[in-house]
Amino acid sequence: MARALQRPLAPPLEEPGRRMLAQRPAPVPTPARASGPAADWLRALERTARLDEAPRRTLASVIDAHAAAQPDAPALISESERLSFAQLAQRTRLYAAWALAEGLRPGDVVALVMPNRPEYLAAWIGLSRVGVVTALLNPQLRGESLSHCLSAAAPRRIVVDAALASETLGAAERGLAERVWLHGAGDAGRPRIDLALESLSPAADTARGPTLNDRALLIYTSGTTGLPKAANVSHRRVMSWSRWFAGLLDISPADRLYDCLPLCHSAGGVAAVGAALAGGASTVVAGKFSASRFWDDVARWECTLFQYVGDLCRYLLAAPAHPLERAHALRAVCGNGLSGEVWEAFQQRFALPRILEFYASTEGNFSLFNVEGRPGSIGRLPAFIAHRSAIEIVKFDPATGEPQRSADGHCERCGPDEAGEAIGRVSAAGAQRFEGYTDAEATDAKLLRDVFEPGDLWLRTGDLMRRDRKGFFFFVDRVGDTFRWKGENVSTAEVAAALRACPGVADACVYGVEVPGASGKAGMAAIAPGEGFDIEDIRARLTRTLPDYARPVFVRLCAELELTETFKLKKTRLAAEGWDPARIADPVYVDDRAGEAYRALTPVVAAQLRAGALRL
Repeated sequence: MARALQRPLAPPLEEPGRRMLAQRPAPVPTPARASGPAADWLRALERTARLDEAPRRTLASVIDAHAAAQPDAPALISESERLSFAQLAQRTRLYAAWALAEGLRPGDVVALVMPNRPEYLAAWIGLSRVGVVTALLNPQLRGESLSHCLSAAAPRRIVVDAALASETLGAAERGLAERVWLHGAGDAGRPRIDLALESLSPAADTARGPTLNDRALLIYTSGTTGLPKAANVSHRRVMSWSRWFAGLLDISPADRLYDCLPLCHSAGGVAAVGAALAGGASTVVAGKFSASRFWDDVARWECTLFQYVGDLCRYLLAAPAHPLERAHALRAVCGNGLSGEVWEAFQQRFALPRILEFYASTEGNFSLFNVEGRPGSIGRLPAFIAHRSAIEIVKFDPATGEPQRSADGHCERCGPDEAGEAIGRVSAAGAQRFEGYTDAEATDAKLLRDVFEPGDLWLRTGDLMRRDRKGFFFFVDRVGDTFRWKGENVSTAEVAAALRACPGVADACVYGVEVPGASGKAGMAAIAPGEGFDIEDIRARLTRTLPDYARPVFVRLCAELELTETFKLKKTRLAAEGWDPARIADPVYVDDRAGEAYRALTPVVAAQLRAGALRL
């Protein structure tokens, strides 16, 4: 595979940056070994076991070990910041010293509001050295959502990038605003943590640092309903994610990982960076994802790995051809949400040797890994591991939003290829424990009791899955996204995939809406039209590819569809607006089954729908 070695690595770089890049260790040849899925798993387990899990071996102590072994090797790199392992270790100790100077105690919370940059990681890892918990707030949050997240964390201090200070101060309750520290130049009346760090000496290790069971982070997850919830993330969880991904990807100091995902989330901010740090590799931290700049960055920094989410891959695949999209040094990519219809085209177009798809959630108590590269699957458990893991798929009732119970009150397991909600058995310790949220009520709502026998306890994932006869798991949809129409369960993910396969559809978002006099919810699709859009051609194609009940009853044409910072479509507002043309400025069409065509949903037609004169 060609490598873009003729291009300067990072022009213009100051001389220390050049030295750091030049000192990256050369790859170590791997001896030939047995191949196959079982061998891949065994090697991953061996590599993971080599990453020691002593009671106090936190991510900060792993960084210290690498700082001693390879002090000048690059750990974190961006356009404006570069930290070697020695510099990162020193920087984290300065944050620990600041926490001690502020009188913060183990278990106290500091809220961090900062865009993607190496300093972000230095801050929370440093605070964790002395047992302080960092709440990773999304820098995109505003207003009520930001206020809610601050209240959920109840922080003793807030560290905020100066450019984001006005929004944070406006959302902070009285009293909390007085505890804000700026990073960077801003309001002259506010203390600056970046200046304070310059006056401190790095903190030495304390007699009793945090253990793996202590809380390290609060990471916010939206779940299926309501405002974001703050999930408790222990040091054990941080190290488990870091060690597993480092082992599965066989990360070494020769690697460089490209990370353009939000650092405030578990995938981009902990699993990806933690794996690189655990393996002694370097991470290139991008400010955000850019389809037009992506391959320039990957080739420029000679990245060997990158972390994805599924829609990122879809956007890259939809982008025009780039001269460097195959001239890269990538040996593997890792992520979640890569759908089956995108997988093979993505891998072939960009000449990717290996895709490691996984399934996990911030608060979940089990993970799946597709080490075999089966397109579309989120993984399976090899026979020698399956007996140690308790994962089940149970029948789900979309009408109640709950797993079904049989006459004896217990849940029913799904058969092969039958979709249901995935659940994980909860244990009191180890990887299968549930660490919960800061909200006790939200924590309890995730638990299922007396599932298969009296007294057993399981965690709801909120995800619908199916498992085939070979044991491969496949993601179907989110609970709440699947709806019932004409007595059938409709998967929004399946319908959206069928729409995106149609010419002239740039993007699509599918959801259920209520119609007077109809049971269940009718399907509605918000579509961003592209070149060659033809609504009747789309109807004809959907008629051939989808069952009658799954074909969207309503179609809304939008100039563009809003995305979250992790490239997920924002469908809550769309679903709330429904199909009423009096509330929507965009063109809306309704499927006229008698006329076999989509017709404009005018106020007159809408009145017929409300009166029940137009049958769906």
